[in-house]
Amino acid sequence: MTKDMTRGTPWKLIVQFALPIMAGNLLQQLYNTADTIIVGNFNSQQALSAVGSCASLTALFTALAIGFSVGAGVLISQYFGANRLEDLRRYAASSIILMLALGLLMSVLGFCSAELFLEKFLGTPQTLLPQAALYFQIYAVGLIFQFGYNIAAAILRALGDSKATLYFLLVSSLLNVVLDLLFVAGFHMGVAGAAIATVLSQLASCVVGFSYMRRRYELLRFSARELRLDRTAAARVLQIGAPMALQQSIVSCGFLFLQKLVNLFGERMIASYTVASRMENILMIPIIGIQNTMATYAGQNMGARQPERVSKGLGQGVLVSLLMTAALCLCQFAGRSFIVGAFRLDEAAAGICCQHLLASALTMPVFAVYFPANGMFQGVGEGFHATFYALMALGLRVVFAYCLYQTAFGYTAIWWSQGMAWTLTLLTCYAHFFRGKWKERSLVQ
Repeated sequence: MTKDMTRGTPWKLIVQFALPIMAGNLLQQLYNTADTIIVGNFNSQQALSAVGSCASLTALFTALAIGFSVGAGVLISQYFGANRLEDLRRYAASSIILMLALGLLMSVLGFCSAELFLEKFLGTPQTLLPQAALYFQIYAVGLIFQFGYNIAAAILRALGDSKATLYFLLVSSLLNVVLDLLFVAGFHMGVAGAAIATVLSQLASCVVGFSYMRRRYELLRFSARELRLDRTAAARVLQIGAPMALQQSIVSCGFLFLQKLVNLFGERMIASYTVASRMENILMIPIIGIQNTMATYAGQNMGARQPERVSKGLGQGVLVSLLMTAALCLCQFAGRSFIVGAFRLDEAAAGICCQHLLASALTMPVFAVYFPANGMFQGVGEGFHATFYALMALGLRVVFAYCLYQTAFGYTAIWWSQGMAWTLTLLTCYAHFFRGKWKERSLVQ
């Protein structure tokens, strides 16, 4: 069901649209967390560390899928807001073909370069390298399905249907947990079993996504002749999507550098960082939900030539993001001991992890204010600025982390650098927002 976000009370529309996205992201994070818990409990802390050492690398490929998909979604949402449905169909068809081709390319690249990435770029300890490389090679096979799912989800969100992604993720989340228990706990396949479970779950979400899109929306039923790559449409999708993919990739590349720093402190730090990162992803659920919603909300309203309504929506969206995030941060602060116990961390790793969890709970409100504005800039076509701020934040974080870890901060620089960097970025981002130049943007031609 499509949703027109150009009329009505902004915060109500934002919450209604964001809740299914948040529920879907919660399912995704819960199954990622369950994946880690199952490996930690039924295998070993070393296996957990091996899976965790791949996290920043898997995030990089996921970032590319999300970035290009969001770029396509921005264009489609603006054509939907302008009621230009033939152009919408043309862009949707080209986006599907383009994303599947990119996904296949990434699958081949990831499979062939797994050990090179892990050993040379991340400095993965030799004790973890065989298991980490095996996990990532299997994971890479499913990248084409991940790209396919993301474009299906982006097209549906652009039409105002945020509930669809919840259905897709419900299927993949339940399947992933069941398969994890089967392959890791039942068949004792270790990291290979966890990776196979992930690939099969991604395949399921991709198939369900395209099936839903075709059955539910006549507008998105393409004949074989229509499902082709239009060069003009593909070029514009790449033009808009590339800065967003670059932005997402910059974030992930920043985490690659941080992972390399984490790896210097050994297996216990890697295990601790893996657990804390999973918890940070859960804290990010309302933030990412509002960010994605603001991209669609801003895209539709700019297509309808209503920039003032975009500003009003951003203010209300930030408030919603802050309130939800604060509640989750309080829960993490109070439940730190329970969290580290669930992953079966040893005493040393648990102590490090508790410090990290405290720092992330204190830092996350900065993200809650920044990311809705990032989504708004994406929706109005300010991809360059969104990319610049991501580059600034991650660059500062890496610089702060590497400069401070040799001081009294020690390994705590890995997480305290996050708050420092994103606070400076937030101030720069909102300075641009209040200048108001973005109000002159429109992607609809």
